[in-house]
Amino acid sequence: MESRHKEPSLILSLLPIFFLIILLAANVYIFSDDASYGPNQIALILSAAFAAVLSLKLKYRWEEILDAIVKSISSAMSAILILLMIGALAGTWLISGVVPAMIYYGLEILNPTIFLFAAVIVSAVVSLATGSSWSTAATIGIALMGIGQALGIHEGVIAGAIISGAYFGDKMSPLSDTTNLAPAMAGTDLFTHIRYMALTTGPSIIITLIIFLIWGFSIDGNAALGTVSEVQQAIKSKFEINLFLFVVPAAVIFLIIKKMPALPALLIGTLLAGVIAIIFQPQIVMAVAESDVFSIKTAYTAVMKAMFTETNVATGNAMVDELLTASGMEGMLSTVWLIVCAMIFGGVVEGNGMLKKIAGTIIGFAHSTGSLIAATAGTCITFNLTASDQYIAIVVPGRMYSKEFEDRGLAPENLSRTLEDSGTVTSVLIPWNTCGAYQSSVLGVATLTYLPYCFFNIISPFMTILFGYANIKIKRIEKED
Repeated sequence: MESRHKEPSLILSLLPIFFLIILLAANVYIFSDDASYGPNQIALILSAAFAAVLSLKLKYRWEEILDAIVKSISSAMSAILILLMIGALAGTWLISGVVPAMIYYGLEILNPTIFLFAAVIVSAVVSLATGSSWSTAATIGIALMGIGQALGIHEGVIAGAIISGAYFGDKMSPLSDTTNLAPAMAGTDLFTHIRYMALTTGPSIIITLIIFLIWGFSIDGNAALGTVSEVQQAIKSKFEINLFLFVVPAAVIFLIIKKMPALPALLIGTLLAGVIAIIFQPQIVMAVAESDVFSIKTAYTAVMKAMFTETNVATGNAMVDELLTASGMEGMLSTVWLIVCAMIFGGVVEGNGMLKKIAGTIIGFAHSTGSLIAATAGTCITFNLTASDQYIAIVVPGRMYSKEFEDRGLAPENLSRTLEDSGTVTSVLIPWNTCGAYQSSVLGVATLTYLPYCFFNIISPFMTILFGYANIKIKRIEKED
């Protein structure tokens, strides 16, 4: 049955991508920061429809196109469920005092001069321990955003530091799904992959840390610290702040380290925070439930509202009020909408062979080792841009290029390293990619706002390409006699 399908030409394959790029550019021009709250979703749907029409010309039946769309959306369901749970977790972590406590104590120990440097390291350590940049952003990342904003640092710079550290840890952690996926696609083992990836990842994170350390000296510490006492007083006026509140994030991190899947771990963290809110923050619980009496009904109402809808805690300090806001599951729906639309487009153009055609054409221009690695990195980034999912950006190029690397005598860890250095880390830089949409939603910073400051994510693909062209640590397959 497969032989009846026509192979798409390169020009035909590029048409849906050009169409999408034009629509996305128009949306950014017309709608600016609101482009991801509806316009980009429609652009992805229209581009998917255009690609589907071209698929019919390639002799694909509608049923086959629909199957590809469903398969693509199904691959993103885990991410969607986690995203919704993160919304619920953010709400209960707010009313329980967990996030306010993180901000309060963070202001005690973090000097503005070293804050960005420390944010990278803290995010890296948490992500390395959990294997998840998503969980890192949703836990310590939210707290660091609050601390940094309280210190008067630009939100894009703070998010850039958090994401740089989180993706370093995600890449290097044996618990990470992408760190396991890349060597599986390339044909090498996990720890060989991690050791070999450290060669390019090490310099990238060192450069990133140096940049943020130098940046810190430009921050007006006295001006920033002048607001710290005011912020702490505002928080303390509404919340009972104590170290016991850190049991909640510690429990979530412990569960993930123990290899509990992210979804149940986050659910436990959400519910545990709800219990802590009832015990330690009765005044907040009554305020959220809009009740003058503390009761079982009041407690239930407040915890439920924190999980499903927007929650605000008014302190009288405008900056603190902005920090003490959570959107619940409801606030994640526009991001879920974006992810579903992105996966519809990705499913069509992958299912009809268009993405494979584009990437396959690139191989023809890759004559040297450096150009092959550059082509692989470019393909991963292209898949992140078009298929809108980092898993597709690892799986498809990994399958496509593995034979080419083998034929050229290159060890598979060269390929697995390139997949991670380009596929994993650049996904967060693209607004309509699942990772970019997620991080933007969780951290509350537009993707294009934090993009220029994600130094680790920007440097990584260039570092792996540099190693390829300079022939640095390019392992060859040992020929047997």
